[in-house]
Amino acid sequence: MIDMPIRDAATIIVIRDRATAPSVLMGQRGASAAFMPRKFVFPGGAVDPVDHAVSLSAPLHPTCVARGQDASDISARTLAATAIRELWEETGLVLGTPGEWTDAPKGWRSFAATGHRPSGAALTFVFRALTPPGQPRRFDARFFLADAEAIASDLDDFAAAEDELSHLGWVPLADVRALDLPFITQVVLAEIAANLTHTGPPAQVPFVRNEDESNMILSLDGRHPMDRLPSQNQ
Repeated sequence: MIDMPIRDAATIIVIRDRATAPSVLMGQRGASAAFMPRKFVFPGGAVDPVDHAVSLSAPLHPTCVARGQDASDISARTLAATAIRELWEETGLVLGTPGEWTDAPKGWRSFAATGHRPSGAALTFVFRALTPPGQPRRFDARFFLADAEAIASDLDDFAAAEDELSHLGWVPLADVRALDLPFITQVVLAEIAANLTHTGPPAQVPFVRNEDESNMILSLDGRHPMDRLPSQNQ
């Protein structure tokens, strides 16, 4: 089998009511999707060439910038822009600050039409993972975490979303076990659940680069990632 090229990508985990009843924004990929069909996922996707030209109204935290620059030749700013664009396209939610953007590049004009510019201030770089070989598509995905309070639009209004994800909604962490999740999404959710009280950049950013699931588990802490998520009865 010929292995597929690896594309840079960004994913955004938006967490709501972190301190009281935490939930995360997820949607379901279509049955005919080439990559992870029918799976529930976070908004995200591959870097678009136009994302390189996007300026942020507020930058990422310096620690996240440094870690992002260490990840590859692509800039942390570009990855943050991709995460914000994918959030807008797939959910219709706006992560940005009020402001005119008259020279927005193609691919960003509908975002600019909301009267906002993309902001990296609320994003924290928390995870990185390579898609294992043998998949129909491979990504070098960087995961960013953001509190829902930073969203500039109605948190329950997904009317502007494109049709890539269905069943968009806020999933309580206590109920996430019931969803059909990709393995790596389970791992990321476990990390988030284990660090809910921590704000700002984490002490370290896990990088999952192993080629089989047993090794990926051991690369974190030796436990199955779902063991670190709250049970449905809690």
